[in-house]
Amino acid sequence: MIAAWPGIGNIGLITVNYLKNKLDAEEIGEIESWHHFYPKEILIKDGIIQGMDFPANKFYYKKAGRDLIFFLGETQPSGEDEIYEMANLVIDAAEEFGCKMLYTAGAAVAPVHHTSVPRVWAIPNKEELVERARSYPNTIAMSDIGEREGRGNITGLNGILIGVAKRRNLDGICLLGEVPIYIAHFPGHIILYPKASKSILDVLSFSLKVEFDRANIDLYSKNVEKEIDHLYNELSPPIRSELDKLKHINYIRRADPGPITEDETEKIIKEVEDFFREGGKHG
Repeated sequence: MIAAWPGIGNIGLITVNYLKNKLDAEEIGEIESWHHFYPKEILIKDGIIQGMDFPANKFYYKKAGRDLIFFLGETQPSGEDEIYEMANLVIDAAEEFGCKMLYTAGAAVAPVHHTSVPRVWAIPNKEELVERARSYPNTIAMSDIGEREGRGNITGLNGILIGVAKRRNLDGICLLGEVPIYIAHFPGHIILYPKASKSILDVLSFSLKVEFDRANIDLYSKNVEKEIDHLYNELSPPIRSELDKLKHINYIRRADPGPITEDETEKIIKEVEDFFREGGKHG
């Protein structure tokens, strides 16, 4: 099973939706949303309330060498009880279908530059899966990221689902595509980042032994990068100079945080926020 919800850059959602569509997976069921979510809108016709539209949480199936189940949720529950219950319902379905492996996909905010190829962070829920994660292309096991010393946290359902899977003895790996820290802090702007989704798709293709056309995600990634380049070039030269240092950081197995200090990072984020709040240099 491969599962995803909206998040930073919509990395997971783009990843799983793209793979599901390219493999032409068939919808096979859904989790009723009324108990877990507020409605997205109240439907009215001829001045009379007709009903309520809730976020979709659907399962899809495809036989592609092996049986693949996709789960896509339009939004994440906001309450702690609801999010935990949702995770258990997804694992219920995984068990019902006899799944042996679970993948979740999302974003890892990292000190990287948007012109670099995003790496994928892999966080397995069992020790015996670490070597498998290390075998994936362009992938970093969390335990190999020096300054983190194997520690960290995964927010939302990406982490909770993997944790519930571990509790219920289902193997699972969370795959997080790197998103540059300054993109993640663009205020009031939902910056989609398909470049990270493409990196996760490469990992899933390798792990699941499935091939599919990547031309659309390649084109999408290039077009988004052009938009980010435009925003990037609108930043002040001193800030761009600091951000350009990220092109040369290799933070894997490092004890120091690299050439950009915490104070400099805060300064960069503040300028990015001010830039968008003021509407950019040219309005």
